[in-house]
Amino acid sequence: MQWLNNVVDKLMARHPEGEIVVSSGVSPSGTYHLGTLREVVTAEAIAYELKKRQRQARHLHIVDDLDVFRKVPVGVPDDFKQYLGKPLCDVPSPDGSDVSYADYYLKDLVTAAKGMHLDMEIVRAHEKYRQGFFVEAIEKALQEQAAIRETLETVSGHKVDDQWSPIQVIEEGYLKNRQFVSINPNDKSLVYKDKDGQSQTIKYDAGAVKLNWRIDWPARWWLLDVDAEPFGRDHATKGGSYDTGAIIAQRVFGIQPPIPLPYNFINRTGETKKMSKSAGDVITAAELLEVLPAEVVWYFILRFPPDKQLFFDQGETLIKLVDDFGALLAKADKSDADKQLIDISLHGVASPTISRVPFSHLVASYQAALKDPARTLDIIRRTEYAPTVEEDSAIIEAELHFIDVWLEKHAPQEVKFSVQSTIKADDFSDAEKQFLTALADKISQAPAEADGAWFHQAIYEFKDSAGLAPKDMFAVLYRAIIGQQSGPRAGWFLSILSRDWLIKRLHLEA
Repeated sequence: MQWLNNVVDKLMARHPEGEIVVSSGVSPSGTYHLGTLREVVTAEAIAYELKKRQRQARHLHIVDDLDVFRKVPVGVPDDFKQYLGKPLCDVPSPDGSDVSYADYYLKDLVTAAKGMHLDMEIVRAHEKYRQGFFVEAIEKALQEQAAIRETLETVSGHKVDDQWSPIQVIEEGYLKNRQFVSINPNDKSLVYKDKDGQSQTIKYDAGAVKLNWRIDWPARWWLLDVDAEPFGRDHATKGGSYDTGAIIAQRVFGIQPPIPLPYNFINRTGETKKMSKSAGDVITAAELLEVLPAEVVWYFILRFPPDKQLFFDQGETLIKLVDDFGALLAKADKSDADKQLIDISLHGVASPTISRVPFSHLVASYQAALKDPARTLDIIRRTEYAPTVEEDSAIIEAELHFIDVWLEKHAPQEVKFSVQSTIKADDFSDAEKQFLTALADKISQAPAEADGAWFHQAIYEFKDSAGLAPKDMFAVLYRAIIGQQSGPRAGWFLSILSRDWLIKRLHLEA
Protein backbone atom coordinates (compact mmCIF):
# COMPACT_ATOMS: atom_id res chain seq x y z
CA MET A 1 0.00 0.00 0.00
CA GLN A 2 2.99 2.31 -0.45
CA TRP A 3 1.20 4.20 -3.22
CA LEU A 4 -1.64 5.09 -0.84
CA ASN A 5 0.69 6.15 1.96
CA ASN A 6 2.67 8.32 -0.45
CA VAL A 7 -0.45 10.17 -1.59
CA VAL A 8 -1.73 10.67 1.95
CA ASP A 9 1.69 11.81 3.20
CA LYS A 10 1.86 14.38 0.40
CA LEU A 11 -1.68 15.61 1.10
CA MET A 12 -1.01 16.03 4.81
CA ALA A 13 2.25 17.88 4.13
CA ARG A 14 0.55 20.21 1.65
CA HIS A 15 -2.46 20.78 3.95
CA PRO A 16 -1.25 20.56 7.56
CA GLU A 17 -4.58 21.89 8.85
CA GLY A 18 -8.24 21.78 7.92
CA GLU A 19 -10.35 19.47 5.81
CA ILE A 20 -8.91 17.61 2.82
CA VAL A 21 -11.24 17.01 -0.13
CA VAL A 22 -10.80 14.07 -2.48
CA SER A 23 -12.88 14.03 -5.63
CA SER A 24 -13.99 11.47 -8.16
CA GLY A 25 -16.26 12.01 -11.12
CA VAL A 26 -18.07 9.92 -13.71
CA SER A 27 -20.49 10.70 -16.49
CA PRO A 28 -23.76 8.68 -16.17
CA SER A 29 -23.72 8.00 -19.90
CA GLY A 30 -24.27 4.28 -19.41
CA THR A 31 -23.96 1.42 -16.95
CA TYR A 32 -21.62 1.92 -14.01
CA HIS A 33 -19.12 -0.93 -14.14
CA LEU A 34 -15.96 -2.35 -12.62
CA GLY A 35 -13.78 0.22 -14.37
CA THR A 36 -15.94 3.00 -12.94
CA LEU A 37 -15.52 1.58 -9.47
CA ARG A 38 -11.74 1.84 -9.70
CA GLU A 39 -11.94 5.63 -9.68
CA VAL A 40 -14.52 5.74 -6.90
CA VAL A 41 -12.79 3.16 -4.67
CA THR A 42 -9.38 4.79 -5.14
CA ALA A 43 -10.74 8.17 -4.01
CA GLU A 44 -12.57 6.54 -1.11
CA ALA A 45 -9.39 4.75 0.03
CA ILE A 46 -7.50 8.05 0.19
CA ALA A 47 -10.24 9.69 2.27
CA TYR A 48 -10.44 6.61 4.51
CA GLU A 49 -6.69 6.60 5.20
CA LEU A 50 -6.77 10.33 5.98
CA LYS A 51 -9.50 9.75 8.55
CA LYS A 52 -7.50 6.86 10.02
CA ARG A 53 -4.76 9.42 10.63
CA GLN A 54 -7.19 11.68 12.45
CA ARG A 55 -7.64 14.19 9.62
CA GLN A 56 -10.93 15.64 8.43
CA ALA A 57 -11.57 14.36 4.92
CA ARG A 58 -14.42 14.20 2.44
CA HIS A 59 -14.91 12.21 -0.72
CA LEU A 60 -16.99 14.12 -3.26
CA HIS A 61 -18.31 12.17 -6.22
CA ILE A 62 -19.28 14.45 -9.09
CA VAL A 63 -22.01 13.12 -11.35
CA ASP A 64 -21.36 14.77 -14.71
CA ASP A 65 -25.00 14.72 -15.69
CA LEU A 66 -24.88 17.99 -17.60
CA ASP A 67 -22.55 16.29 -20.08
CA VAL A 68 -23.91 15.86 -23.58
CA PHE A 69 -25.56 12.60 -24.61
CA ARG A 70 -23.08 11.53 -27.29
CA LYS A 71 -23.86 7.93 -28.20
CA VAL A 72 -26.73 5.48 -27.80
CA PRO A 73 -25.35 2.50 -25.83
CA VAL A 74 -26.13 -1.12 -26.52
CA GLY A 75 -29.44 -2.02 -24.88
CA VAL A 76 -30.97 1.45 -25.22
CA PRO A 77 -33.73 1.88 -27.85
CA ASP A 78 -32.43 3.09 -31.20
CA ASP A 79 -34.94 5.94 -31.25
CA PHE A 80 -32.91 7.60 -28.48
CA LYS A 81 -30.81 9.03 -31.31
CA GLN A 82 -33.29 11.93 -31.25
CA TYR A 83 -31.79 12.96 -27.88
CA LEU A 84 -28.17 13.04 -29.00
CA GLY A 85 -26.80 16.44 -28.03
CA LYS A 86 -29.05 16.91 -25.02
CA PRO A 87 -27.68 17.04 -21.47
CA LEU A 88 -27.86 13.59 -19.85
CA CYS A 89 -30.04 15.00 -17.07
CA ASP A 90 -32.67 15.98 -19.65
CA VAL A 91 -32.78 12.71 -21.60
CA PRO A 92 -35.65 10.39 -20.59
CA SER A 93 -35.03 7.10 -18.85
CA PRO A 94 -34.45 4.07 -21.12
CA ASP A 95 -37.05 2.10 -19.15
CA GLY A 96 -39.81 4.63 -19.75
CA SER A 97 -40.06 5.67 -16.10
CA ASP A 98 -40.40 9.28 -15.03
CA VAL A 99 -36.75 9.68 -13.96
CA SER A 100 -34.01 10.98 -16.24
CA TYR A 101 -31.47 8.98 -18.20
CA ALA A 102 -28.82 10.11 -15.72
CA ASP A 103 -30.95 9.06 -12.74
CA TYR A 104 -31.61 5.66 -14.31
CA TYR A 105 -27.91 4.80 -14.47
CA LEU A 106 -26.90 6.63 -11.30
CA LYS A 107 -29.11 4.39 -9.18
CA ASP A 108 -26.70 1.51 -9.91
CA LEU A 109 -23.83 3.47 -8.39
CA VAL A 110 -25.94 4.50 -5.40
CA THR A 111 -26.82 0.84 -4.77
CA ALA A 112 -23.20 -0.24 -5.24
CA ALA A 113 -21.99 2.53 -2.92
CA LYS A 114 -24.22 1.20 -0.17
CA GLY A 115 -23.02 -2.36 -0.73
CA MET A 116 -19.40 -1.22 -0.84
CA HIS A 117 -19.73 0.90 2.34
CA LEU A 118 -18.67 4.06 0.53
CA ASP A 119 -18.81 7.24 2.59
CA MET A 120 -19.03 9.66 -0.32
CA GLU A 121 -21.09 12.74 -0.98
CA ILE A 122 -22.76 12.76 -4.39
CA VAL A 123 -22.74 16.11 -6.18
CA ARG A 124 -24.94 16.54 -9.26
CA ALA A 125 -23.33 18.84 -11.83
CA HIS A 126 -26.65 19.94 -13.36
CA GLU A 127 -27.94 21.00 -9.95
CA LYS A 128 -24.82 23.06 -9.26
CA TYR A 129 -25.07 24.83 -12.62
CA ARG A 130 -28.80 25.47 -12.27
CA GLN A 131 -28.35 26.77 -8.73
CA GLY A 132 -25.82 29.35 -9.95
CA PHE A 133 -22.88 27.66 -8.23
CA PHE A 134 -20.72 28.02 -11.36
CA VAL A 135 -21.52 31.70 -12.01
CA GLU A 136 -18.22 33.09 -10.77
CA ALA A 137 -16.27 30.39 -12.62
CA ILE A 138 -18.09 31.22 -15.86
CA GLU A 139 -17.32 34.91 -15.41
CA LYS A 140 -13.63 34.25 -14.71
CA ALA A 141 -13.36 31.91 -17.70
CA LEU A 142 -14.92 34.42 -20.07
CA GLN A 143 -12.80 37.28 -18.73
CA GLU A 144 -9.67 35.15 -19.15
CA GLN A 145 -10.58 33.38 -22.37
CA ALA A 146 -7.45 34.70 -24.12
CA ALA A 147 -5.27 33.13 -21.42
CA ILE A 148 -7.27 29.89 -21.64
CA ARG A 149 -6.94 29.82 -25.43
CA GLU A 150 -3.18 30.32 -25.15
CA THR A 151 -2.93 27.58 -22.54
CA LEU A 152 -4.89 25.10 -24.65
CA GLU A 153 -2.79 25.79 -27.73
CA THR A 154 0.56 25.83 -25.92
CA VAL A 155 0.04 22.84 -23.62
CA SER A 156 -1.99 20.59 -25.92
CA GLY A 157 -0.06 21.58 -29.05
CA HIS A 158 -3.27 21.99 -31.07
CA LYS A 159 -4.56 25.13 -32.76
CA VAL A 160 -7.89 26.30 -31.33
CA ASP A 161 -10.63 27.20 -33.82
CA ASP A 162 -11.21 30.93 -34.39
CA GLN A 163 -14.85 30.51 -33.34
CA TRP A 164 -13.88 28.76 -30.11
CA SER A 165 -15.13 29.95 -26.72
CA PRO A 166 -14.87 28.36 -23.25
CA ILE A 167 -18.62 27.77 -22.99
CA GLN A 168 -21.49 25.77 -24.39
CA VAL A 169 -25.04 27.08 -24.44
CA ILE A 170 -28.35 25.23 -24.38
CA GLU A 171 -30.50 26.02 -27.41
CA GLU A 172 -33.92 24.36 -27.58
CA GLY A 173 -32.75 21.78 -25.07
CA TYR A 174 -29.50 20.87 -26.87
CA LEU A 175 -25.92 21.79 -25.89
CA LYS A 176 -24.20 23.81 -28.59
CA ASN A 177 -20.72 25.22 -29.06
CA ARG A 178 -21.26 28.86 -29.84
CA GLN A 179 -18.99 31.89 -30.21
CA PHE A 180 -19.01 34.18 -27.18
CA VAL A 181 -19.47 37.90 -27.81
CA SER A 182 -19.90 39.77 -24.51
CA ILE A 183 -20.96 39.39 -20.87
CA ASN A 184 -23.02 41.50 -18.50
CA PRO A 185 -22.25 40.46 -14.90
CA ASN A 186 -24.89 42.83 -13.55
CA ASP A 187 -27.84 40.83 -14.86
CA LYS A 188 -25.91 37.56 -15.34
CA SER A 189 -26.42 37.46 -19.08
CA LEU A 190 -24.14 37.03 -22.05
CA VAL A 191 -24.33 37.49 -25.79
CA TYR A 192 -23.26 34.79 -28.25
CA LYS A 193 -23.66 34.12 -31.97
CA ASP A 194 -26.04 31.39 -33.06
CA LYS A 195 -25.46 29.04 -36.02
CA ASP A 196 -26.66 31.75 -38.41
CA GLY A 197 -24.27 34.34 -36.98
CA GLN A 198 -27.06 36.23 -35.24
CA SER A 199 -26.49 37.64 -31.75
CA GLN A 200 -28.49 35.99 -28.99
CA THR A 201 -28.72 36.83 -25.29
CA ILE A 202 -28.89 34.15 -22.60
CA LYS A 203 -28.77 34.02 -18.81
CA TYR A 204 -25.81 32.11 -17.39
CA ASP A 205 -26.89 31.77 -13.73
CA ALA A 206 -29.49 29.00 -14.13
CA GLY A 207 -27.78 26.23 -16.09
CA ALA A 208 -28.29 27.44 -19.67
CA VAL A 209 -24.53 27.97 -20.01
CA LYS A 210 -21.92 25.31 -19.27
CA LEU A 211 -18.15 25.47 -19.27
CA ASN A 212 -16.36 23.23 -21.75
CA TRP A 213 -14.79 20.15 -20.17
CA ARG A 214 -11.21 21.39 -20.07
CA ILE A 215 -12.34 24.51 -18.20
CA ASP A 216 -15.14 22.88 -16.20
CA TRP A 217 -12.67 20.48 -14.53
CA PRO A 218 -10.31 23.12 -13.02
CA ALA A 219 -13.35 25.29 -12.22
CA ARG A 220 -14.78 22.58 -9.98
CA TRP A 221 -11.36 22.08 -8.32
CA TRP A 222 -11.54 25.74 -7.37
CA LEU A 223 -15.21 25.87 -6.40
CA LEU A 224 -15.17 22.61 -4.41
CA ASP A 225 -11.67 23.01 -2.90
CA VAL A 226 -10.50 19.71 -4.35
CA ASP A 227 -7.10 18.57 -3.04
CA ALA A 228 -6.66 15.20 -4.78
CA GLU A 229 -8.37 13.34 -7.58
CA PRO A 230 -7.92 9.99 -9.32
CA PHE A 231 -8.74 9.94 -13.03
CA GLY A 232 -8.28 7.68 -16.03
CA ARG A 233 -4.89 7.55 -17.65
CA ASP A 234 -6.39 8.97 -20.88
CA HIS A 235 -6.66 12.33 -19.09
CA ALA A 236 -3.02 12.11 -17.97
CA THR A 237 -1.38 12.02 -21.39
CA LYS A 238 1.10 14.80 -22.18
CA GLY A 239 -0.91 17.86 -23.15
CA GLY A 240 -4.11 16.17 -22.04
CA SER A 241 -6.96 17.50 -19.94
CA TYR A 242 -5.10 17.33 -16.62
CA ASP A 243 -2.09 19.21 -18.00
CA THR A 244 -4.26 21.99 -19.42
CA GLY A 245 -6.47 21.96 -16.34
CA ALA A 246 -3.48 22.39 -14.03
CA ILE A 247 -2.32 25.53 -15.87
CA ILE A 248 -5.85 26.96 -16.09
CA ALA A 249 -6.31 26.32 -12.37
CA GLN A 250 -3.23 28.44 -11.67
CA ARG A 251 -3.67 31.19 -14.29
CA VAL A 252 -7.45 31.65 -14.18
CA PHE A 253 -8.61 30.42 -10.77
CA GLY A 254 -5.48 31.16 -8.74
CA ILE A 255 -5.11 27.74 -7.10
CA GLN A 256 -2.68 24.86 -7.07
CA PRO A 257 -4.16 21.90 -8.96
CA PRO A 258 -5.08 18.86 -6.89
CA ILE A 259 -2.62 16.01 -6.50
CA PRO A 260 -3.23 13.80 -9.53
CA LEU A 261 -3.61 10.04 -9.31
CA PRO A 262 -3.95 8.58 -12.81
CA TYR A 263 -5.25 5.03 -12.87
CA ASN A 264 -5.02 2.36 -15.54
CA PHE A 265 -7.98 0.60 -17.04
CA ILE A 266 -9.60 -2.70 -16.11
CA ASN A 267 -10.02 -5.06 -19.04
CA ARG A 268 -11.77 -8.36 -19.34
CA THR A 269 -9.19 -11.13 -19.09
CA GLY A 270 -7.61 -11.74 -22.49
CA GLU A 271 -8.89 -8.51 -24.06
CA THR A 272 -6.85 -5.49 -25.09
CA LYS A 273 -9.56 -2.83 -24.91
CA LYS A 274 -11.01 -1.34 -21.74
CA MET A 275 -14.62 -1.98 -20.81
CA SER A 276 -16.97 0.26 -22.78
CA LYS A 277 -20.33 1.57 -21.59
CA SER A 278 -21.55 2.27 -25.10
CA ALA A 279 -20.51 -1.15 -26.42
CA GLY A 280 -22.15 -2.88 -23.47
CA ASP A 281 -18.97 -4.92 -22.88
CA VAL A 282 -18.92 -4.35 -19.13
CA ILE A 283 -19.16 -6.15 -15.84
CA THR A 284 -21.69 -3.98 -14.07
CA ALA A 285 -21.33 -2.93 -10.46
CA ALA A 286 -24.61 -4.68 -9.68
CA GLU A 287 -23.47 -7.95 -11.30
CA LEU A 288 -20.14 -7.78 -9.53
CA LEU A 289 -21.65 -7.42 -6.06
CA GLU A 290 -23.96 -10.37 -6.70
CA VAL A 291 -21.01 -12.75 -6.93
CA LEU A 292 -18.31 -11.04 -4.88
CA PRO A 293 -18.52 -9.67 -1.36
CA ALA A 294 -17.62 -5.99 -1.08
CA GLU A 295 -14.34 -6.76 0.69
CA VAL A 296 -13.08 -8.80 -2.28
CA VAL A 297 -13.90 -5.96 -4.69
CA TRP A 298 -11.92 -3.56 -2.48
CA TYR A 299 -9.06 -6.07 -2.36
CA PHE A 300 -9.06 -6.53 -6.14
CA ILE A 301 -8.89 -2.80 -6.85
CA LEU A 302 -6.47 -1.74 -4.11
CA ARG A 303 -3.94 -4.55 -3.88
CA PHE A 304 -1.97 -3.07 -6.80
CA PRO A 305 -1.06 0.60 -7.43
CA PRO A 306 -3.59 2.51 -9.54
CA ASP A 307 -1.22 2.73 -12.52
CA LYS A 308 -1.20 -1.07 -12.95
CA GLN A 309 -3.58 -2.45 -15.55
CA LEU A 310 -6.01 -4.99 -14.13
CA PHE A 311 -7.85 -7.87 -15.74
CA PHE A 312 -11.03 -9.53 -14.56
CA ASP A 313 -13.49 -12.22 -15.56
CA GLN A 314 -16.15 -14.14 -13.67
CA GLY A 315 -14.38 -17.46 -14.25
CA GLU A 316 -10.80 -18.41 -13.38
CA THR A 317 -9.83 -14.85 -12.38
CA LEU A 318 -12.68 -14.66 -9.86
CA ILE A 319 -11.81 -18.07 -8.40
CA LYS A 320 -8.16 -17.11 -7.92
CA LEU A 321 -9.10 -13.71 -6.54
CA VAL A 322 -11.33 -15.17 -3.82
CA ASP A 323 -8.69 -17.75 -2.90
CA ASP A 324 -5.97 -15.06 -2.79
CA PHE A 325 -8.05 -12.94 -0.44
CA GLY A 326 -8.84 -15.93 1.76
CA ALA A 327 -5.13 -16.77 1.90
CA LEU A 328 -4.32 -13.20 2.92
CA LEU A 329 -6.86 -13.34 5.76
CA ALA A 330 -5.40 -16.66 6.94
CA LYS A 331 -1.77 -15.56 6.58
CA ALA A 332 0.08 -15.89 9.88
CA ASP A 333 2.89 -13.38 9.38
CA LYS A 334 1.03 -10.43 7.89
CA SER A 335 3.14 -7.40 6.92
CA ASP A 336 2.06 -3.85 7.74
CA ALA A 337 0.93 -3.50 4.11
CA ASP A 338 -1.13 -6.69 4.42
CA LYS A 339 -2.80 -5.40 7.57
CA GLN A 340 -3.54 -2.04 5.97
CA LEU A 341 -5.06 -3.66 2.89
CA ILE A 342 -7.21 -5.98 5.02
CA ASP A 343 -8.33 -3.08 7.21
CA ILE A 344 -9.49 -1.02 4.22
CA SER A 345 -11.09 -4.01 2.50
CA LEU A 346 -13.04 -5.03 5.60
CA HIS A 347 -14.10 -1.57 6.73
CA GLY A 348 -17.84 -1.45 7.26
CA VAL A 349 -18.06 -5.25 7.14
CA ALA A 350 -19.63 -6.73 10.28
CA SER A 351 -18.22 -10.17 9.52
CA PRO A 352 -15.95 -11.42 6.71
CA THR A 353 -17.66 -13.34 3.95
CA ILE A 354 -14.62 -15.24 2.68
CA SER A 355 -13.69 -18.38 4.58
CA ARG A 356 -10.41 -20.23 4.82
CA VAL A 357 -11.77 -23.05 2.66
CA PRO A 358 -10.58 -22.72 -0.98
CA PHE A 359 -13.23 -21.40 -3.34
CA SER A 360 -13.00 -24.37 -5.74
CA HIS A 361 -13.40 -26.75 -2.77
CA LEU A 362 -16.54 -24.92 -1.66
CA VAL A 363 -17.97 -24.88 -5.19
CA ALA A 364 -17.55 -28.62 -5.63
CA SER A 365 -18.80 -29.41 -2.11
CA TYR A 366 -21.87 -27.20 -2.55
CA GLN A 367 -22.81 -28.90 -5.80
CA ALA A 368 -22.09 -32.37 -4.40
CA ALA A 369 -24.48 -31.49 -1.55
CA LEU A 370 -27.18 -30.58 -4.11
CA LYS A 371 -26.73 -26.93 -3.10
CA ASP A 372 -27.84 -27.55 0.47
CA PRO A 373 -25.72 -25.38 2.85
CA ALA A 374 -26.09 -27.70 5.84
CA ARG A 375 -25.11 -30.75 3.80
CA THR A 376 -22.23 -28.75 2.34
CA LEU A 377 -20.84 -28.18 5.82
CA ASP A 378 -21.21 -31.92 6.55
CA ILE A 379 -19.26 -32.76 3.40
CA ILE A 380 -16.43 -30.37 4.27
CA ARG A 381 -16.27 -31.86 7.76
CA ARG A 382 -15.09 -35.08 6.10
CA THR A 383 -12.06 -33.29 4.60
CA GLU A 384 -8.89 -31.70 5.93
CA TYR A 385 -10.91 -28.50 6.46
CA ALA A 386 -12.99 -30.03 9.28
CA PRO A 387 -11.51 -27.71 11.97
CA THR A 388 -12.21 -24.70 9.75
CA VAL A 389 -15.88 -25.64 9.43
CA GLU A 390 -16.33 -25.50 13.19
CA GLU A 391 -14.74 -22.05 13.39
CA ASP A 392 -16.01 -20.51 10.14
CA SER A 393 -19.44 -22.09 9.62
CA ALA A 394 -21.30 -18.76 9.56
CA ILE A 395 -18.74 -17.28 7.17
CA ILE A 396 -18.96 -20.34 4.89
CA GLU A 397 -22.75 -20.12 4.76
CA ALA A 398 -22.52 -16.44 3.81
CA GLU A 399 -19.97 -17.26 1.11
CA LEU A 400 -22.24 -19.98 -0.28
CA HIS A 401 -24.85 -17.33 -1.03
CA PHE A 402 -22.43 -15.66 -3.47
CA ILE A 403 -21.36 -19.03 -4.87
CA ASP A 404 -25.00 -19.90 -5.55
CA VAL A 405 -25.50 -16.78 -7.69
CA TRP A 406 -22.13 -17.30 -9.37
CA LEU A 407 -23.02 -20.86 -10.35
CA GLU A 408 -26.38 -19.73 -11.65
CA LYS A 409 -25.19 -16.77 -13.72
CA HIS A 410 -21.47 -16.71 -14.38
CA ALA A 411 -19.59 -19.93 -13.59
CA PRO A 412 -17.75 -21.57 -16.50
CA GLN A 413 -19.56 -24.65 -17.73
CA GLU A 414 -16.61 -26.88 -16.90
CA VAL A 415 -16.93 -26.29 -13.14
CA LYS A 416 -20.70 -26.83 -12.98
CA PHE A 417 -22.19 -30.21 -12.22
CA SER A 418 -24.95 -31.92 -10.29
CA VAL A 419 -25.00 -35.37 -8.71
CA GLN A 420 -27.33 -37.56 -10.76
CA SER A 421 -30.38 -38.71 -8.81
CA THR A 422 -30.74 -41.97 -10.83
CA ILE A 423 -28.54 -44.23 -12.91
CA LYS A 424 -29.11 -46.84 -15.63
CA ALA A 425 -26.83 -49.88 -15.64
CA ASP A 426 -27.52 -50.39 -19.34
CA ASP A 427 -25.63 -47.17 -20.08
CA PHE A 428 -22.32 -48.84 -19.14
CA SER A 429 -20.27 -51.53 -20.92
CA ASP A 430 -19.27 -54.75 -19.18
CA ALA A 431 -15.69 -53.50 -18.74
CA GLU A 432 -16.97 -50.27 -17.20
CA LYS A 433 -19.30 -52.16 -14.83
CA GLN A 434 -16.46 -54.43 -13.72
CA PHE A 435 -14.21 -51.44 -12.98
CA LEU A 436 -16.92 -49.61 -11.00
CA THR A 437 -17.76 -52.76 -9.00
CA ALA A 438 -14.10 -53.46 -8.18
CA LEU A 439 -13.60 -49.84 -7.10
CA ALA A 440 -16.73 -50.03 -4.92
CA ASP A 441 -15.39 -53.12 -3.18
CA LYS A 442 -12.06 -51.37 -2.64
CA ILE A 443 -13.77 -48.31 -1.16
CA SER A 444 -15.89 -50.46 1.16
CA GLN A 445 -12.63 -51.42 2.89
CA ALA A 446 -11.26 -47.87 3.04
CA PRO A 447 -10.29 -46.49 6.44
CA ALA A 448 -12.75 -43.94 7.85
CA GLU A 449 -10.15 -41.17 7.55
CA ALA A 450 -9.37 -41.89 3.86
CA ASP A 451 -8.69 -38.61 2.05
CA GLY A 452 -8.48 -37.51 -1.55
CA ALA A 453 -4.99 -38.94 -1.99
CA TRP A 454 -6.21 -42.37 -0.83
CA PHE A 455 -9.10 -42.37 -3.29
CA HIS A 456 -6.87 -41.15 -6.11
CA GLN A 457 -4.45 -44.01 -5.47
CA ALA A 458 -7.34 -46.49 -5.25
CA ILE A 459 -8.51 -45.52 -8.73
CA TYR A 460 -5.02 -45.87 -10.21
CA GLU A 461 -4.60 -49.36 -8.78
CA PHE A 462 -6.96 -50.58 -11.51
CA LYS A 463 -5.14 -49.01 -14.44
CA ASP A 464 -3.65 -52.35 -15.53
CA SER A 465 -6.56 -54.64 -14.68
CA ALA A 466 -9.65 -52.68 -15.64
CA GLY A 467 -9.19 -53.00 -19.38
CA LEU A 468 -9.72 -49.26 -19.67
CA ALA A 469 -7.31 -46.44 -20.42
CA PRO A 470 -6.76 -44.18 -17.36
CA LYS A 471 -8.67 -41.30 -18.97
CA ASP A 472 -11.59 -43.66 -19.66
CA MET A 473 -11.56 -44.83 -16.02
CA PHE A 474 -12.02 -41.25 -14.86
CA ALA A 475 -14.61 -40.56 -17.54
CA VAL A 476 -16.78 -43.47 -16.46
CA LEU A 477 -16.57 -42.33 -12.84
CA TYR A 478 -17.82 -38.87 -13.76
CA ARG A 479 -20.59 -40.36 -15.91
CA ALA A 480 -21.74 -42.56 -13.05
CA ILE A 481 -21.80 -39.75 -10.51
CA ILE A 482 -22.57 -36.50 -12.34
CA GLY A 483 -23.51 -37.60 -15.85
CA GLN A 484 -20.56 -35.78 -17.46
CA GLN A 485 -17.28 -36.79 -19.07
CA SER A 486 -15.22 -34.67 -16.67
CA GLY A 487 -15.54 -32.95 -13.31
CA PRO A 488 -13.69 -31.92 -10.15
CA ARG A 489 -10.54 -33.74 -9.02
CA ALA A 490 -11.70 -37.33 -8.82
CA GLY A 491 -9.91 -38.51 -5.66
CA TRP A 492 -10.95 -35.47 -3.66
CA PHE A 493 -14.48 -35.60 -5.08
CA LEU A 494 -15.01 -39.23 -4.10
CA SER A 495 -13.65 -38.50 -0.62
CA ILE A 496 -16.32 -35.92 0.13
CA LEU A 497 -19.28 -38.03 -0.97
CA SER A 498 -21.28 -40.13 1.47
CA ARG A 499 -19.44 -43.45 1.65
CA ASP A 500 -22.60 -45.60 1.69
CA TRP A 501 -24.14 -43.66 -1.18
CA LEU A 502 -20.94 -43.83 -3.22
CA ILE A 503 -20.61 -47.62 -2.86
CA LYS A 504 -24.22 -48.12 -3.97
CA ARG A 505 -23.74 -45.78 -6.91
CA LEU A 506 -20.59 -47.59 -8.08
CA HIS A 507 -22.58 -50.83 -7.89
CA LEU A 508 -25.08 -48.98 -10.15
CA GLU A 509 -27.78 -49.40 -7.51
CA ALA A 510 -28.56 -45.79 -6.60
